[in-house]
Amino acid sequence: MTTTDLDLAGLAFQLRREVRGEIRFDPASRALYATDASHYRHVPLGVVAPADVDDVVATLAVCRDAHVPVTTRGAGTSLAGQAANEAVIIDLSRHLRHGIEVDPLTATATVDAGVVLDDLQRVAAFHGLTFGPDPSTQNRATIGGMVGNDACGVHSVIAGRTQDNVEALDVLLYDGTRLTAPGPAAARTDGAHPAAQIIRSLEHLRDDHVDLIRSRFPVLPRRVSGYNLDALLPENGFHVARSLVGTEGTCALVLAATLRLIPRPRHRVVVVLGYPSLASAAEDVVDVLATGPIGLEGIDEHVAAGVGRTRARAELELLPDGSAWLLVEYGGASRAEAQSRADWLRSQLRRAGGGPTVRVVTEPRAQRAVWEVRRAGLGATTFAPGGRARLPGWEDAAVPPERLPAYLLGLADLLSEHRLEAALYGHLGDGCVHAKIDFDHTTPEGRATYRRFVEDAADLTVGLGGSLSGEHGDGQSRSELLERMYGAEVVALFRRFKSIWDPDGMMNPGRIVDPAPLDADLRWSAQPDLVRPQTVFAFADDHGSLGQAASRCVGIGLCRRDDDRATMCPSYRATHDEQHSPRGRAHLLFEMLHPRSELDGFGDESIRAALDLCLSCKACKAECPTGVDIATYKAEFLHQHYHGRIRPRAAYALSLVPWWARAASRAPRLANRILGSSGARRLAGIAPARTPPVIAPETFRRWWKRRELRGEPRHSPDGRDGGPAVVLFPDTFTDRFEPWVGSAAVSVLEDAGFRVEVPLPWLCCGRPLYDSGMLGLARRQLERLVRVLGTGAAPLVVLEPSCLAVFRDELPAMLPNDERARRLSRRAVSLAELLVSAGYEPAVLPDEVTVQPHCQHAAVVGHDADAALLAATQTRFLDAGCCGMAGSFGFEAGDKHAVSVAVAERRYLPALRELSDDATVIADGFSCRTQTADLAGRRTLHLAEVLAAGLARRESV
Repeated sequence: MTTTDLDLAGLAFQLRREVRGEIRFDPASRALYATDASHYRHVPLGVVAPADVDDVVATLAVCRDAHVPVTTRGAGTSLAGQAANEAVIIDLSRHLRHGIEVDPLTATATVDAGVVLDDLQRVAAFHGLTFGPDPSTQNRATIGGMVGNDACGVHSVIAGRTQDNVEALDVLLYDGTRLTAPGPAAARTDGAHPAAQIIRSLEHLRDDHVDLIRSRFPVLPRRVSGYNLDALLPENGFHVARSLVGTEGTCALVLAATLRLIPRPRHRVVVVLGYPSLASAAEDVVDVLATGPIGLEGIDEHVAAGVGRTRARAELELLPDGSAWLLVEYGGASRAEAQSRADWLRSQLRRAGGGPTVRVVTEPRAQRAVWEVRRAGLGATTFAPGGRARLPGWEDAAVPPERLPAYLLGLADLLSEHRLEAALYGHLGDGCVHAKIDFDHTTPEGRATYRRFVEDAADLTVGLGGSLSGEHGDGQSRSELLERMYGAEVVALFRRFKSIWDPDGMMNPGRIVDPAPLDADLRWSAQPDLVRPQTVFAFADDHGSLGQAASRCVGIGLCRRDDDRATMCPSYRATHDEQHSPRGRAHLLFEMLHPRSELDGFGDESIRAALDLCLSCKACKAECPTGVDIATYKAEFLHQHYHGRIRPRAAYALSLVPWWARAASRAPRLANRILGSSGARRLAGIAPARTPPVIAPETFRRWWKRRELRGEPRHSPDGRDGGPAVVLFPDTFTDRFEPWVGSAAVSVLEDAGFRVEVPLPWLCCGRPLYDSGMLGLARRQLERLVRVLGTGAAPLVVLEPSCLAVFRDELPAMLPNDERARRLSRRAVSLAELLVSAGYEPAVLPDEVTVQPHCQHAAVVGHDADAALLAATQTRFLDAGCCGMAGSFGFEAGDKHAVSVAVAERRYLPALRELSDDATVIADGFSCRTQTADLAGRRTLHLAEVLAAGLARRESV
């Protein structure tokens, strides 16, 4: 049945009558779910986000009546194409994410399908327990998705796969039957209940082919291909629940799972071993396994290089010399126990002589950094130097660990034969190797090479007694190859197994059984035909193509993380809606430019709405391992969207703040009375709860001019008027609203021995213009900056972090062919960067300082200089993410104000409330200081103010 055969409007209408959750059949929502983390593209019939289990039951009933297929989805991080299909997508991650019940007496947990693994781990940790399988996507992977894919992870060497840790499953069948898939003791049942018939049918399947199942299912740690028919064997307890693990939603819809938990190691030690190649590292895997590690991973030099391009290089310094590394983790009830195992491994390696380089990592923070290098593998290896994409498709084959060297050597030969390159990493302790390969899906020749390679690689793996998939499942990537691994008879049993559960064949069709071709529906095959609009931004790293920039998102979903160690993505964390994640927004833009798009191009209101709640914090630019930059894509889209159209009134009121603030500063008292009135706020589209910032009585530039005319003495240490020159940029926020920040910076710079210059002509970098897509006006501001400031050589100190981000980021991106613009971009520095480079030591600092990092500053510049400058005092950088104001975002009435407050209340405001009233809090961003004053009633300071206050205290002594 094709989409044209269906009455989608009627189906959507019926779903809305029966289901309380979100029903989305519009082109944008369908485009949003057209792909997962794989390289396949399937536009779904529609999307349902059920509010609860009753909604799931109702959804399936409506789909059954309409005879349409369904596909369930969790985080959408499946790499083999399991979560994308021409079906009704049932997104369980949106609302079924809160049910967690842990029983410490039985060491089990009963968990809703949409619960994120990290949330389960936090609850289990209170009882000293953990769920053993922990894939690198654990901060966004859902339990239902892990059950569907039979997920594994770093600690599967001791915990096994998800299958080994499932006790029971609460499942819903396409025909409406709901049952608990029983474990060993509960499996025997009689009577008329549908479960009884299923049990009897499964028993018949097993009894008819018990010898075949025993002989054709390889015994190895990571067999994650096909159906787990061996779970039905008598020696395995006829475990029906475990036979459903790894079925990828093709048999039953998992509503909840009862899981086995294991003790959580209290202490850990990580040993990093360096080798000349991953194949040579594989030679030691069996011996290292004999020492009893709880984790044994491997990475090659391509992973390290990718990490070096995308994140702090300090993490790489923890790796000893080598071109490939084994990461060996030991656990124990005491640090001494874990350390003794690490020491024993080191002594064994020394005794062997000529072994690997070794580094033992005992400090927890350093251990986390080491594991971040490994976890970054999926994203960090996606793009090779030169922008070539490395894709999934043959990314997780597994062989017995003792055969790893042979597999890696054979894989290297195949790569050479097909003229391909791979980045390799994975769970070497389990014999599982992840390979990201630079397949070319954009040409017929490249697609033919892809097919030939995976067929040859499948034969290599099977010849070594391995599994086509060792973690990511079969999906569309490998289902076609299952006959090579199991033979035709077993594949026929797979078909029979599915028909027992899903006789209508409507559960995620085309996966595992009767599969779609592995080289059909490839997302990247459309790359050459993407629409290429003329853009204001150069997109130089993406060959000038907005479509190619958007296709940087390969769907791994790191932007859906909900933990406390990142900023990305504030709007997704507030709404938990896929359209408000960087991944969702990037996918929408890619689909908009797709040659077969159903969207209305740059005029599409659904895309505008999805981008509307982006705070433009730029966190995705820094934290997304593939460098997706939604803030830039949003600005470009809005520029095109509003071409020839009237923008919302708030856009004119808030994006043109440099101009109205310039006018208002001529009569600040009158302006403040007008701007502070409820009528003016309503007219400007400002939220009633917000108080507009106050125009200062005197601008910073006027203060500077008056100071120069009076010939006031400079505050250099030696009293001289010389020293190296620096230019202090009078941004709008410093100049018009908080000039005392500028004067404080002048005092500090002069104390550091600099000769300060302040340009007197009105200048603006245009930062607020990007949020509403006024890129023509923004470019004119940049061209004026270049004309006025571009000929000098002195450092340009920019006090406002968002303005500094414009100099570092937007300036070269919008004027890529102007050498003066590139030089000016390099000259722009923060106050901390300049002072640290000059070796400046602050006069007097408070005993303790708390810093709220500005999002754009963290993403584009970093806070290393700030940390170095404040090293003499006890400094805490708040790990609270975005404050939620984001320039003018939090001022706008409606959803933006609500999201702004929700973002602030998530972590930022609670962190502030923990501080004493007299604590010194630094927030360099004007928007951060405004948000704090508005929502917390607390004054925060710019770094310049804190340093200048120290000067005053020193002079008063």
